[in-house]
Amino acid sequence: MAGHNKWSKIKRKKGVADARRSKVWARITRDMMVAARDGGDPDMNPRLALFVDKAKAENMPKDNIERAIKRGTGEIEGADYEELSYEGYGPNGIAVYVDALTDNTNRTVADVRSLFSKAGGNMGTSGSVAFLFDQKAIFEIPAADLTEEDLFLLVADAGAEDLRKDESEDGAPVFVVEAPTEAFGDVQAALADAGIEPSEASLQQIPTTTTALAPEDAAKVLRLLEALDEHQDIQAVYSTLEMTDETLASLS
Repeated sequence: MAGHNKWSKIKRKKGVADARRSKVWARITRDMMVAARDGGDPDMNPRLALFVDKAKAENMPKDNIERAIKRGTGEIEGADYEELSYEGYGPNGIAVYVDALTDNTNRTVADVRSLFSKAGGNMGTSGSVAFLFDQKAIFEIPAADLTEEDLFLLVADAGAEDLRKDESEDGAPVFVVEAPTEAFGDVQAALADAGIEPSEASLQQIPTTTTALAPEDAAKVLRLLEALDEHQDIQAVYSTLEMTDETLASLS
């Protein structure tokens, strides 16, 4: 997970994490609308349940959540959002994969292409870097009061592939569970049945290989990642940049 997990920590260290509640709510609202197309009952739609939990964690009012779901199911009128992905290469050949959700594809593709170009990279065609990433279900679970062995037995039975110890964005110890995308609902249900609440549960693009750069070169890539992440239509940004200890120390 070096390309993405470390990027999350860098966003915190550099103070570029999006702290504006309105923007966070807007992103989650769009996620719920799209997820609700597959059914408006969170109990029957694990993906929708994930975003509803995120909305509650961000203190989104119940009425806002219900309206987002109804817009997704078509019960009330709302913008028609489309899920898209963009691929390209940043400075020094670092592969970048972008998940977007937009109601104006022409605007978004033009903006993303411009951001790549201004950073000294270039946006590629579909499939140009996708082969360097695997989509996985990722769960972060606070490590307090849990043993690695007990958690491993629980999630392995539900279809998880890997369990490791890491740090959350605030530096607290967490267990990271990695599973195939198709096992997302089963792992989520197994954790819920055991009374375990993940601090993060999402589908992520995990790089299969990463590249380490000198701090000054890594900084150029990070400027592109930051610019993409700040765009209103971008939901997530992934890269093959390896954040070494040397680079982390330099940038912090």
